[in-house]
Amino acid sequence: MNKRYWLGLLIVFVLVTLGAAYWQNYQVPLDGDLVLIVLPASWYAPVLHDPFGWSAVTKHTLYAGTNRFFAHATLSYYWKHMPLLLHAVASPISSLYMASALFTTVTQALLVFTLAAYVRLSGTGAQGKGAWGFWVAAALVVPLFQTYGFYEQMGVTNRAITYTTFYAFPMALLLLVLWPFYEAAHRQQPLRLHPLRALLIVLLMVVVAFNGPIPVAVVAVVLFGIGLYWLSRQWQATPRRLTLRPAPDSWLSGQAILLLIILGLLCVYSLYLGRFNAENTHDHGLRELYQLLAKGFVQQLTFDWGLPLLLFALLLNSLLMRGLTPATPERQRLLRIMRWVTLFAIIYTLLLPFGGYRPYRPYLIRNDSILPVLLGFIYAYGLSTYYLLFQLRGIRLGSYLTAVVLFGATYLYVDKVASVALTNDCERWALDQMSRSKEPVVRVSDYCTVVAWNSMHNPYDSELQTQMLRYWGITKNTQRYYQ
Repeated sequence: MNKRYWLGLLIVFVLVTLGAAYWQNYQVPLDGDLVLIVLPASWYAPVLHDPFGWSAVTKHTLYAGTNRFFAHATLSYYWKHMPLLLHAVASPISSLYMASALFTTVTQALLVFTLAAYVRLSGTGAQGKGAWGFWVAAALVVPLFQTYGFYEQMGVTNRAITYTTFYAFPMALLLLVLWPFYEAAHRQQPLRLHPLRALLIVLLMVVVAFNGPIPVAVVAVVLFGIGLYWLSRQWQATPRRLTLRPAPDSWLSGQAILLLIILGLLCVYSLYLGRFNAENTHDHGLRELYQLLAKGFVQQLTFDWGLPLLLFALLLNSLLMRGLTPATPERQRLLRIMRWVTLFAIIYTLLLPFGGYRPYRPYLIRNDSILPVLLGFIYAYGLSTYYLLFQLRGIRLGSYLTAVVLFGATYLYVDKVASVALTNDCERWALDQMSRSKEPVVRVSDYCTVVAWNSMHNPYDSELQTQMLRYWGITKNTQRYYQ
């Protein structure tokens, strides 16, 4: 069959899957942190006026989110403007859910397409290059993004828009930052960026570094891995003697090293700044945190079968690569990448206790805290599957392709069809009650929360929500509510 026909089918499949994700995200209620950060509440206001934490460093001032300026600023700016812009095509209430769905789905699309670019770059042969290879890679990874289904175990974008902004979106930006280094390493050519592009990369590094501890932890582990790589190359180039000169045919040019040093310094400062985060309050010792981590690890692997199935697929792909494909340098390189992904997952997970403790994440491991590990596994699956699809021939290719289609269809079915979806019908109803009421205090349904984590039993507790709802044009007056 014509290759263009299959390319068209792949494009339609990826776009329809993302469209279905948008519809799912459109049904999700709003989370309880949204109003507090967007308005903002008094305890979140300082970070928006002190982007780089000078007051925390110079005066040891404690306030919430000290090293998360760009996460707070992104959420606040977007939600103060996008819902109002969407009033042109939707009601004030619907515009809230449209804004949430748009941001979450665009973040998911950015992650899917960025991962696809990483996979395609490491693809095999001419048949795996260009648009064809890119859309094959995108079609491989997109079913693994779960909005419902296996969401609690391996969800990448979060059903709480605040968490998507604070976790998934910065990871997409970090992948963009690392892309030039990845490309240079793949081609084994010294990194040479135009000064303007290098400046843009540095600016993006600043944004990533001040988006919270998750990207910072990823950078720490990645730089550790690059350090090991550099040492191994130096040892190979000059046995029994280490020098500071770049190894022959290494991508670590002087420019690359300078940019990585800048990234490292930014993240070290961000990490130090995080010490003044007023939200870091707990009395757990490091030993106790590692005990909780062990429980969380077991719980994360056993309470559903989505993640174990993905890990099984990775193991099977590794065995098939060794047993069914020739022992070429390319195969060895891909197997080495998979080992690096495994090492990254182990080191990153072991660092989680140093990130502190949150009551809403009692065992430290949750889909949001291990998001970089999940993205690593999705990348490794896409990379290994992509390689096998372009290497196998005949009946082996037919059998493997069938297994890949069934694998992806399983995740799509569980996420889009079999799972019980959340709806925002109750919250919409409550907001509609408020928009229609002319009373200064409105009693709304107590069957769900309304732009909050908990029910509001005292009207005065809804002061911040009331201000935000008026700003969004849902209420005309400052109406408090209770349930």
